[in-house]
Amino acid sequence: MAAAAPASSVKEVLPFPLTAASEPPPLFDGTTRLYVAYHCPYAQRAWIARNYKGLHDKIKIVAIDLADRPAWYKEKVYPENKDPAKKQFAEELLAFTDAFNKALYSSIISKEDVSEETVAALDKIEEALGKFNDGPFFLGQFSLVDIAYVPFIERFQIFFENIKNYDITKGRPNLQKFIEEVNKIDAYTQTKQDPQFLLEHTKKRLGIA
Repeated sequence: MAAAAPASSVKEVLPFPLTAASEPPPLFDGTTRLYVAYHCPYAQRAWIARNYKGLHDKIKIVAIDLADRPAWYKEKVYPENKDPAKKQFAEELLAFTDAFNKALYSSIISKEDVSEETVAALDKIEEALGKFNDGPFFLGQFSLVDIAYVPFIERFQIFFENIKNYDITKGRPNLQKFIEEVNKIDAYTQTKQDPQFLLEHTKKRLGIA
């Protein structure tokens, strides 16, 4: 399920988030729009895919302030998997995303050391990243599976380093390589937010001092 070759880097000026006082964009003017909250990892998945496909001119970004969201706002995103060769493994990995996130978030909010469940989840990711030898990503080449995981891996690396003093890549060379290589993809890096903002936003949301 490898994605198409990335388009050339496109620089764009990102719009300010719309609030409850904002008017909605035109709904039937023939323009396709992607509604995102810049700090949301789920929205970031679709944003990466849009950038990677080079659809900047065809799909316009509409940013939403979730803390003061407009009443007219609706959001609907459905990732899709179509590659028959690696479909089963991709589906297994996509099905594991919720368990992976739960395992890692549980350690972040816990006052205890990093749990065995968290270590096991990270080790499973490390093993999955070594399954195919045709590239550094989950299915070898960059795919929707990577898009599903990278927003969370990005955040967990920040959170565990700063909150738990734990390096999620230590002893996990495949994960380290994955992070290095995905940071060479403009479609992803254009969606990254300031690490300190993500850290403080999450600590506040989770009630972590």
